Amino acid sequence: MYSEKVMDHFTNPRNVGEIEDANAVGQVGNAQCGDIMKIYMKIENDVIVDIKFKTFGCGAAVATSSMATELVKGKTIHEALEVTNKAVVEALDGLPPVKLHCSVLAEEAIHAALADYYTREGLEFPKGLKNCDFNCESCHMHDHGE
Repeated sequence: MYSEKVMDHFTNPRNVGEIEDANAVGQVGNAQCGDIMKIYMKIENDVIVDIKFKTFGCGAAVATSSMATELVKGKTIHEALEVTNKAVVEALDGLPPVKLHCSVLAEEAIHAALADYYTREGLEFPKGLKNCDFNCESCHMHDHGE
């Protein structure tokens, strides 16, 4: 059912925890399944120099959070904005269809943290990042390829 990579990121998640001096924090959740993801970033000179997460949810939620942090750590903000839920799924060698929403939450958590960074810094949001609550079920602004 789950790939070896999913199982590895679930049993040995990378980048777990909080960053006390984070300058970007995003939290998203899915009321239907109960998964909650919180991403902490330390951004310096437009580069994500550190990233950590805390996730409450199923194994797929933990695995997608872990993989998402791996995909954006050390990247520029622009590069992080290009990471999609599809990229997270591909990096994990797939997810069962009923668990694809976990990859969507991972993408949304990254975007929510970056939106928080732009708000804190008083910067204009770049294309592809909106100041929203990431409740995609209500506005369908983001294309997650579900």
